Amino acid sequence: MENVYKDIYKLEIPLPDNPLKKINTYLIKGAEKSLLIDTGFNHPTSKEVLLKGLKELKVTLDKIELFVTHLHSDHSGLAGFFSNQGVKVYASNVDGPLINEMTGSSYWERLMEKVKLYNLEIDNITYEDNPGYKYCAKEPIDFELLKEGDPLKVGDYTFEVVDISGHTPGQIGLYERNHKLFFGGDHVLDQITPNIAFWGFQYNSLDLYLNNLEKISQYSIDYLFPSHRNIIRDHRRRIEELINHHEKRLEEVLNILKGGEKTVRNVAKEMKWSSKLKNWEEFPSPQKWFAAGEAMSHLEHLVLLDRVERTNKDGILYYKV
Repeated sequence: MENVYKDIYKLEIPLPDNPLKKINTYLIKGAEKSLLIDTGFNHPTSKEVLLKGLKELKVTLDKIELFVTHLHSDHSGLAGFFSNQGVKVYASNVDGPLINEMTGSSYWERLMEKVKLYNLEIDNITYEDNPGYKYCAKEPIDFELLKEGDPLKVGDYTFEVVDISGHTPGQIGLYERNHKLFFGGDHVLDQITPNIAFWGFQYNSLDLYLNNLEKISQYSIDYLFPSHRNIIRDHRRRIEELINHHEKRLEEVLNILKGGEKTVRNVAKEMKWSSKLKNWEEFPSPQKWFAAGEAMSHLEHLVLLDRVERTNKDGILYYKV
């Protein structure tokens, strides 16, 4: 636990069996109510460490509210536990309903349709392998739904909700204008790049993400509190790096397609990944899933730019320049 700003504490919560290893959750203390930002997995270890941290801060569950930045289970996994304890739980009007969908099997069965689209069936991937399935909330939550511009007052701070969709369809952050503080979930991370996956043809994940990076670069921020790795004091530097990263990724995908028509799996397999594993066959199922989703979001962005064509052959997507 670390006091990172006046009345703001960072609690590092372990993420068992996950390459991220831990998540930064934040507790903003107020005299009457305190606000917890994100939770960690729905896993006994995550829960134990989080509750221990709250106890050390002398914060009881009847004096707390929970703000969930987005639907991923490392952020929302324990939302159901807190809700059952009578805690008010905030989420976006987009991701909140999706979190509730994730508590039922139909959401995950629909997700499996992408396995065929990506041509991942040959890798024997199932949703049971997905950490999102294993560690998500298991019953629907009565969320207080938020949208861009909604105010949230905690102690001496007055926050406004900011739409930072892209990493998920409805990720939201909190901005404190007077103190120039921003809680950004997985929108801007240092040292690692947020996974930008494909969420459906109704979203252009990468386009949304890049636009919202540009948007946040216009904000005056002294402290950007991310969900993973270090606190960021120079957000514009990191945003520029992330935009450049995705521009290089798009060029990489185009170069891969110069070799001829390819499936999403083929493209993901040829992309370079910052992994100690030497080849695609060594990737565990979750890593294959995330890699294919990232490849797909870049392919679809190139389709949007009219630089790549997509065809569907027997339920499998193929892309060519």
